[in-house]
Amino acid sequence: MSITDLLGAEDVKKAVAAFAAAESFNHKKFFEMVGLKKKSKQDVEKVFHILDKDKSGFIEEDELKFILKGFVPDGRDLSDKETKTLLAAGDKDGDGKIGADEFTALVAES
Repeated sequence: MSITDLLGAEDVKKAVAAFAAAESFNHKKFFEMVGLKKKSKQDVEKVFHILDKDKSGFIEEDELKFILKGFVPDGRDLSDKETKTLLAAGDKDGDGKIGADEFTALVAES
């Protein structure tokens, strides 16, 4: 399964392009632009599992850095600052990583 099986390819492309500049990433706007906010909890969890590259059940900081590449192969890497901001927003239990429930909550509050 790929991201575009769940989200519109054009929406994904536009959203990634909107945050092409360094230090411009805003997860709330991004999740809304790709259409993730309108998806069911089950679909959001499917996207989580696609982004969880090492299949650990969590999206760790090193995976977050490459989150845009999870949506399109040529997406840019997030800066360390952007990565830490996203991790802080999503890591509700303070374990240094984002679980599936934390991810769905992060998308829902966007």
